[in-house]
Amino acid sequence: MQQEYAGDVLSETTDVLFEEKGHAGLIILNRPKALNALTHEMCVVMHRQLERWLIDDAVHHVLIKSNSEKAFCAGGDIRQVAENGPENIDKSLPFFADEYRLNTYMESYPKPLIALIDGIVMGGGVGISVHGAYRVGSEKTLFAMPETAIGFFPDVGGSHFLPKMPQNTGMYCAMTGERLKQADCYWTGILTHAVKRDDMAALEEALCEAQDVEPVLARYAFDPGPAPLHAKADVVDECFGAESTLEVVDRLRKLLGSEHDDFAAAALDTISKRSPLSMEVAFQQVRRGEGLSMKDCMIMEHRIVSQILLGKDFYEGVRAVIIDKDHAPKWQHSSLDEIKTVDVEAHFMSPKGGDLVF
Repeated sequence: MQQEYAGDVLSETTDVLFEEKGHAGLIILNRPKALNALTHEMCVVMHRQLERWLIDDAVHHVLIKSNSEKAFCAGGDIRQVAENGPENIDKSLPFFADEYRLNTYMESYPKPLIALIDGIVMGGGVGISVHGAYRVGSEKTLFAMPETAIGFFPDVGGSHFLPKMPQNTGMYCAMTGERLKQADCYWTGILTHAVKRDDMAALEEALCEAQDVEPVLARYAFDPGPAPLHAKADVVDECFGAESTLEVVDRLRKLLGSEHDDFAAAALDTISKRSPLSMEVAFQQVRRGEGLSMKDCMIMEHRIVSQILLGKDFYEGVRAVIIDKDHAPKWQHSSLDEIKTVDVEAHFMSPKGGDLVF
């Protein structure tokens, strides 16, 4: 696509805008009505622009922000993927391949990447923020990886960052889609800095003017206070540090009637509504991702998505949650007990079209 220049503003699609300001390059997510849900084109143009800025000595660091008051980025635009159906997987896989290449490129980007997260950050939005050097979140930050609710899995590098979260809280988030606010995000390492929403604009200006971003970030950062997730981290660790999904469920059931009854009952209720196959795949994904490089994690996730798109649960999940909104999906399996090892392992084999190439 022909690149258009308008002063310092560079644009290839109005869904994401690029600007050079002071010492910074700015990536501005600009689909507010869609909560900045990522399209294939958005992923491609962001990757291209980062490559351009890498060799531009005038750009010392890159900021990524949102034009939406509600969301940084609520995820990938998966409705179109679902509408393509399993018979058109060749139309859907390139989106994920390019998204995963972008995630991987951002994780190893030589210049500081700073995500300014003010609002919802889920799924694909996590993938374009959490892998950068700095993740700055306001009190409106709301993080989640809710993919198992639609028969999918916590991709975009979930297998890389979720195992790094303390006391198996990453596994807890992968399996339940738990929503975390600012203090939880800061404690778990999803955020590197917590700031006040009223200071976001001033912080952005200061970052653009600065050559060294760390003193600026330190100046605006504050302690968000106790993390609610930290208060229950020991019981999370005990339950979600189990060696299998069935053992997770068993440990939660044993807590019913105890002082942790509310936590256990809520987790069990959530797990019972998720796609059993997605739960098994997500569990294995997080366990296997621990210790792997980002590239190896993304090769694994590309294998998973290649198999997921051939199955039934993803399409049924999108129908139930996003299209019809009846929230009554009919999963391929009725419980975790029905899942066979061979069904899970198929998600970790090289796909027919070959592994992801960077």
